[in-house]
Amino acid sequence: MKIVIGSDHAGFPLKGEVVAYLQEVGHEVEDIGSFTPDPVDFPDIARLVCTKVREGAAQRGLLVCGTGVGAAIAANKINGIRAAVCHDVHSAHQSVEHDDVNVMCIGAQIVGPWLARDLVAAYLGAEFDRNEDFVRRVEKLAALEKGV
Repeated sequence: MKIVIGSDHAGFPLKGEVVAYLQEVGHEVEDIGSFTPDPVDFPDIARLVCTKVREGAAQRGLLVCGTGVGAAIAANKINGIRAAVCHDVHSAHQSVEHDDVNVMCIGAQIVGPWLARDLVAAYLGAEFDRNEDFVRRVEKLAALEKGV
């Protein structure tokens, strides 16, 4: 699977661990930064990741910041993106299965490398369940983006 990943400075160390894991299990990874622990604004990184996902250059996105919250807020401002903060395995897979999440956000100050690997595996291993209830709800999310 083609994955795009980005982090701010707080997520920078964990992002490296996640990139190594993704490559180890055979995913194609595009790392769009940050590339140093120097301060960077998470909305800028979220825009880069989400643009790649929205345009189809990547199948899924990953954002790593301090708590995952700021990244999720920024990502969800972009049409076509459904982002979720996931700090447990159940949320990581169910967010895709029920809500068709295409960007998962992780808090580096909340989870360590072992749990991050489990979260990423659950997220990438999940597929959207095309149950009519879930499809209808995701369509309503898209309508909210359009202001209808």
